[in-house]
Amino acid sequence: MENSSDQYRKMERARKRVKAIKGFYKHFTIYIIVNMLLLIVHWLTMEPGEQFLTWNTFTTAFFWGIGLLCHGFAVFGTDFLFGAEWEERKIKKYMGEDNTKHKKWE
Repeated sequence: MENSSDQYRKMERARKRVKAIKGFYKHFTIYIIVNMLLLIVHWLTMEPGEQFLTWNTFTTAFFWGIGLLCHGFAVFGTDFLFGAEWEERKIKKYMGEDNTKHKKWE
């Protein structure tokens, strides 16, 4: 049975995780809205004969997208690669190895 401090730590971890996910989705929403507005403004203010599909049109979306990708990896990527379940498996593995190594010499 878990004691109250373990439950409190789990609750705090869950709150932090939810807050991080919520922050990412806010960031993503703002990214979409701002970049759509920038594209619309660019479309409306183009000079006659100017091409829309140029590097300058999409630089903000590109570089901000890299930042958004890093944010997403920070929020979702660590659990995907090295999450709590992975940590638990590794701890059990190494604890098991330590026990077998010690038994060999005893």
